[in-house]
Amino acid sequence: MEAGMASMSLVVFGVLFLALGAGIWVGFSLFIVGFVGMTLFSGLPAGNNMASSVWATIEKWEYVALPMFILMGEILYRSGISERLFRALVPWLYRLPGGLLLMNIISCTLFAAVSGSSAATTATVGRITLAELQKLGYDRSIAQGSLAGAGTLGFLIPPSLIMIVYAILAEVSIGKMFMAGILPGVLLSGIYASYIIYRGIRNPEIAPRMQATYSWMERIRALKDLAPTLILILMVLGSIYAGVATPTEAAALGVLGATIFAFLNRQMNIQILFDCLVGAVKTNAMIMLIVVGAGFLSRVMGFLGIPAAITQAITGMDLSPYTLMVLLGLVYVVLGCLLDGFSIVVMTLPIALPMVVAAGFDPIWFGIYLILMVEVSQITPPVGFNLFVIQGLTGDPITRIARHALPFFFLMLLTTAIITLFPEIALYLPRLMTAK
Repeated sequence: MEAGMASMSLVVFGVLFLALGAGIWVGFSLFIVGFVGMTLFSGLPAGNNMASSVWATIEKWEYVALPMFILMGEILYRSGISERLFRALVPWLYRLPGGLLLMNIISCTLFAAVSGSSAATTATVGRITLAELQKLGYDRSIAQGSLAGAGTLGFLIPPSLIMIVYAILAEVSIGKMFMAGILPGVLLSGIYASYIIYRGIRNPEIAPRMQATYSWMERIRALKDLAPTLILILMVLGSIYAGVATPTEAAALGVLGATIFAFLNRQMNIQILFDCLVGAVKTNAMIMLIVVGAGFLSRVMGFLGIPAAITQAITGMDLSPYTLMVLLGLVYVVLGCLLDGFSIVVMTLPIALPMVVAAGFDPIWFGIYLILMVEVSQITPPVGFNLFVIQGLTGDPITRIARHALPFFFLMLLTTAIITLFPEIALYLPRLMTAK
């Protein structure tokens, strides 16, 4: 990289970290950096470019799916669906090694398939399971760690908010991205469950035996409480894969289904509906502020030639494709300690995606790789969102919760390595969808 380009890059990234370090909101920090970069190093009018960049970003119809999925998650959070999941799964899990610790894994897997959000998945499931597990005498550390890790499945298992953002920015099909997340999500969930069972066999004291017993008839009857979750999964994902609805239309169906179940559970009134709408507006505004800020910064960096220069410099190092992915993985782990998942995706994509595609990787596969790395950021201090959610539920210090989540951090890295060595895990279903 030339000296002039290197100094320009240092100024841009230096201003960014100064703004973030000063506690300025991520979205505003991105606008500030873009404005400074364009003003100092370009003769183009920064204000006009900012306005046109914001409009070019928010005019995309696909972004309408975001507030709809967020609203669905808000309604589900208050609908009592997690209590029903708990009642349905207890009779089937209580005798397995690890016992009801598996509840965190399976509940998060199922709830992720209807919520689209990591934080919502963690909060909704944790609100029920952590209190129950503590009451039954389960090991506190593995209960918190498994919830922190499994909660990240909200990003990987479709419908995922961060998948929608990635698909729009990378210009790939949202439907194919959703398909690509299914098998890696099941794989990660299976690895988590295997770890819990292994710990339960090695140390049965972490999961005390329940006194209650359940007959096979009681177990079968309990499955009816899975119906709301399974129906919502069918409504949202089934309508997309069957080709009868776009992701945006499927999100609207999900909102309708979640609202119906909330009324049936008597968990909906005017005040709850108002709280759901306000929560959805706040979350969507936060995400879109980051997206439009990153869109402007990406345009500025494109004008200045920074992504092309970085790509050329790394390409010139003659790294093998797998060495490149290891290097990117290390960068993402560091960024995960500093930024939230949406910021990581929208800030790094203009630089990382061209390099990865040039190295021969599929952009849909890279989306799954990137989301797995973003999941890692959800449980790394000091800004791991899932850690804050669990802190809010338990009152424990962030450092202690992060220590409990450490085994699941390594399990996520293991899963990332597996899908890197065997990319067909992510690409098989999207290719099947294309073949049809």
